[in-house]
Amino acid sequence: MTTTTLTSIVIDCADPTALAAFYAKATGWRVTDGDADFAGLEGGPVSIGFQRIDGYQGPGWPNEGKHVHLEFKVPDVETAKKELTALGATVPGFQPGGDSWTVLLDPEGHPFCIMQA
Repeated sequence: MTTTTLTSIVIDCADPTALAAFYAKATGWRVTDGDADFAGLEGGPVSIGFQRIDGYQGPGWPNEGKHVHLEFKVPDVETAKKELTALGATVPGFQPGGDSWTVLLDPEGHPFCIMQA
C-alpha cells in the first residue's frame, strides 16, 4: 500500500477570509493566502483551508448528520472559552463531553472542541 501524508483539511464555508482570520486569532497560526473563494492557514501539524460554497449554511449543533470537527488542546479550558467567545465563537447548550471537552461553534456554526492539554 502507498504511504500517504495528510497535508491539509479543507472546510466548506460562506466567507473563507473571515473564517481563516477567526482561526488565525484562535490558534496563533498565520493566514497564508486568501481571496473570496479560498483562504489557507498554516502553523500546525497540517494546514487548514477554507473554501467558499454558495449558499453555505453551518452544520447545526447537535444534529444527526455526519461532519468533521476540529479539536484543540488548551492550557486552561475556562480561559480559552472566554477568549474564543470574545473572538466570535459561541458555546451551545448541548455539551456531551462532561468534564472531558467543551464544544464551541465558530462564527459560521462549525463545531470544534477544546480540552485540557
